[in-house]
Amino acid sequence: MSVDIDITQFYQTFFEEAEELLVEMEQLLLGLDIEAPDAEDLNAIFRAAHSIKGGAATFGFSALTETTHLLENLLDRTRRRELALSRAIIDTFLETKDVLQDQLNAYRNGTEPDPQTLARICAVLQQLAYETGGEAPAPAPVAAAPAAPPAPAAVAAPAGGALKVRLLNVSKDDQVLLREELGNLGEILGETQSDSELAIELATQCSPDDIVAVCCFVIDAEQIVIEPASGAAPTAASAAPAATEAMAASAPAAVVAAPAAAPAAAKDKERAKAGAAAAHHQESGSIRVPTEKVDQIINLVGELVITQSMLAQTASSLDPVLFDRLFSGMGQLERNARDLQEAVMSIRMMPMDYVFSRFPRLVRDLAAKLGKQIDLVTFGKATELDKSLIERIIDPLTHLVRNSLDHGIETPDKRVAAGKDATGQLILSAQHHGGNIVIEVSDDGGGLRRDKILAKAMQNGLPVSESMSDEEVWQLIFAPGFSTAEAVTDLSGRGVGMDVVKRNIQEMGGHVEISSRPGNGTTTRIVLPLTLAILDGMSVKVGEETFILPLNCVMESLQPKADDVRTAANTERVMHVRGEYLPLLELHRVFNVENAVQEPTQGIAIILQAEGKRFALLVDQLIGQHQVVLKNLETNYRKVPGISAATILGDGSVALIVDVAALQRTGVRRQEPALA
Repeated sequence: MSVDIDITQFYQTFFEEAEELLVEMEQLLLGLDIEAPDAEDLNAIFRAAHSIKGGAATFGFSALTETTHLLENLLDRTRRRELALSRAIIDTFLETKDVLQDQLNAYRNGTEPDPQTLARICAVLQQLAYETGGEAPAPAPVAAAPAAPPAPAAVAAPAGGALKVRLLNVSKDDQVLLREELGNLGEILGETQSDSELAIELATQCSPDDIVAVCCFVIDAEQIVIEPASGAAPTAASAAPAATEAMAASAPAAVVAAPAAAPAAAKDKERAKAGAAAAHHQESGSIRVPTEKVDQIINLVGELVITQSMLAQTASSLDPVLFDRLFSGMGQLERNARDLQEAVMSIRMMPMDYVFSRFPRLVRDLAAKLGKQIDLVTFGKATELDKSLIERIIDPLTHLVRNSLDHGIETPDKRVAAGKDATGQLILSAQHHGGNIVIEVSDDGGGLRRDKILAKAMQNGLPVSESMSDEEVWQLIFAPGFSTAEAVTDLSGRGVGMDVVKRNIQEMGGHVEISSRPGNGTTTRIVLPLTLAILDGMSVKVGEETFILPLNCVMESLQPKADDVRTAANTERVMHVRGEYLPLLELHRVFNVENAVQEPTQGIAIILQAEGKRFALLVDQLIGQHQVVLKNLETNYRKVPGISAATILGDGSVALIVDVAALQRTGVRRQEPALA
């Protein structure tokens, strides 16, 4: 009795693994020493292409199979030292990787890849094979689409070429699927089956490593044993050590690969065994979980924290002597809830290497296009940031990097004339600073030109003066449509981008700072919160309303004296704090809160800092500090100026979380009600 298995259920796993293999392939290609490439790196690149080809053939992704087959042949010749590397060959391999990425995206979206692009890249690879002394290989045989799987191909086995494929610890459903796939690779001569093992005698022209590559997208490599079928004459393909090494080579996580000419079979076996063990360790040490499930858990933990806060507030009215066990349990619940919240949040954190790994290729390509020599240096790749933010920071960082390459770092002749090294340096770094992450893009180029920026700002009608500080002048480049480029190129110069960079970072709750020295380079610093899910805040009272201020913005709090408050010419107030006059913003005027304290000397002034500037915020009273769970106000209500989110307090009421940076930008200059 045949059982139909929906093979599409394995698509997502293949897409994710192929994506990781393509990233690994690009990183290894960029790191190759053309003159003396590392043998392990060459083997790893080959394995990546081979594994993608095996999975693509299994699922019937014909364009992906054909492209990787041609690339695999060239990579195989490279690792066997039959094909000498050159920059042009590396460029071709990188171009092929880009095409593979496009093909993968097309299949992920349920469409077919562009046939013209497929024909072009295949022609390029075939021509490269021909020009380098090899035969232009024929396209790989393509498996039929999974929706209509073909009948098992009857492949005549060469003399003594039958193989016995044993699949260990395999579920019944996987056995059915694997039997069908093995049938596509040849003719099944016989089989034995148990609850956890399937053994098949297969007459096939496929090599053991091809068989393993197909099976590895359903089960692990160490679950597959390939040996000569009973009565079959030993062949090079059926030797047990070779089969074992093929399994290790096709495992995506294997870190040990056999050299082109193995010194001894025993050593080969040990290396393959170690590779399989490493693959098993990595696979068993992690699981793939959809982001939606993690978000759901985070939301539930947030609700748990809110419920715990409500219980704590209710219990606070009880006698601690009579209810000492209750209070002890509540304290333990609070600690456990906080630990659980931090543990769940850590699942959402991703290393900055996820972002930084994209830039070596970008820098390499743009440097060649611009005729510049640039070294890329990265620091803090292990620094972690919330996944929701790390994906949104990629585009702003890309624009900043392109600006540094195009406008910042000079051409080699100009650098030499200025007494610099011909090769410029671009540094990407990330580090934690309190509750924030600080990401820097720094170059050693010519720096920003103050006179040029001011002249352009005046031409654009922006309010500027020669008395402006350097920091204020540098911020002008974020104005919409601002560009000092003398010529528009396909890289930059149209005056779009930097304003979008700043706006996107502000929407993530962060801000941008710039420092520059003429002739010595520019550093752009992005400051972001580590996560937008939880917040350490200070709750304040204004009238009958409660507001939350982000704790990392709070510098100090004090009660103003009458002599400290002055009224400026525009009727706005300033406050004197230790020799400095700070704008005084009254929160009740911003949000039109009734029954609030009107006289500054009767309230509390909180000194806040946002985007490098300080101001004083007048509130009625301080309530306390606590960790709050952020709720998106725009999703549940609408966007409110000056408010970044909301939270639920212990008594069940809703408190608004103040967007301190937005108040600094607008409220300080114009204190008018933001809420009707």
